[in-house]
Amino acid sequence: MYKPNINTIKISENDQSRSNFIRSFVQSTPSSFMSIPESINTIPKTIVQFWDDTDNLPWDVKECIDSWNYFEDKGYEQILFNEYTARQFITEKFTIEHVEAFKRCYHPAMKSDYFRLCFILSKGGLYVDVDDTYNGFNIEHLFEDNRLKLQPLCYDIETDMMIEPDIFMNPINYSSKWIFYFNNNPLMASSGNPVIEYALQRATKILLETDPNDFPEIQSTTGPGNLTASIVVNMGDSKLFKKDNNFLILSDWETYAQTIWNLSYRQDSRNWRLSNQKEFSQKIKPSDEGRS
Repeated sequence: MYKPNINTIKISENDQSRSNFIRSFVQSTPSSFMSIPESINTIPKTIVQFWDDTDNLPWDVKECIDSWNYFEDKGYEQILFNEYTARQFITEKFTIEHVEAFKRCYHPAMKSDYFRLCFILSKGGLYVDVDDTYNGFNIEHLFEDNRLKLQPLCYDIETDMMIEPDIFMNPINYSSKWIFYFNNNPLMASSGNPVIEYALQRATKILLETDPNDFPEIQSTTGPGNLTASIVVNMGDSKLFKKDNNFLILSDWETYAQTIWNLSYRQDSRNWRLSNQKEFSQKIKPSDEGRS
């Protein structure tokens, strides 16, 4: 189990310090942080996704998933997991503590967050959310080296809006109201990546130490906040960073895939934003069964 130093943990667990750290990282000259690994190991040609209840897969979500079928003819494996098969995978590849942590993920989005860490750590590949549709631009080059590939994000607290990458990536642009972090979608790495390892370790610890009757905040427990904390911890450990952590910042991910926001499930409790820190109760809408 990876044990980071105390100072990096303190930075990673403080919202403002973490944001400042990520800002410095993403706005730095790329060549100073992102080097090609000395040993070129490719990322497995696997595209993995998760929908908790595949027996009730909304047609519009299925359309997003099917957009990735393009890669099957190019030798890629596309796998859609559900709650049962994800739990089975975790049972086979990890410990009883990880299985229990997965069970304590009270919302499908949380299960998705936790499972992707398990899968990518164990197998490597590309995890993509089921509400992302493939745009048709070539992504095969992203599999050609083992760098961890992540999408940077920036949220403006004052306007309650996301900032475009071409603005927040430029070091001349800054506001104290901006929060810098990394998305956990897409999540792309080779197996055994230390950033993924610590993110899983951290999420597991929080889930197991939280009262089973409580509902921890999703984003910071298993989602982007958790992954960002792990990035800060790993980058703060200079020895580990120089040895293993090679990043490619996907500031142009929306060129390759587009998040579809007007999906049917976003109108009910399956939308994590409507269910955060609440008991999850799923009610399937008739419109999920097919086009209305």
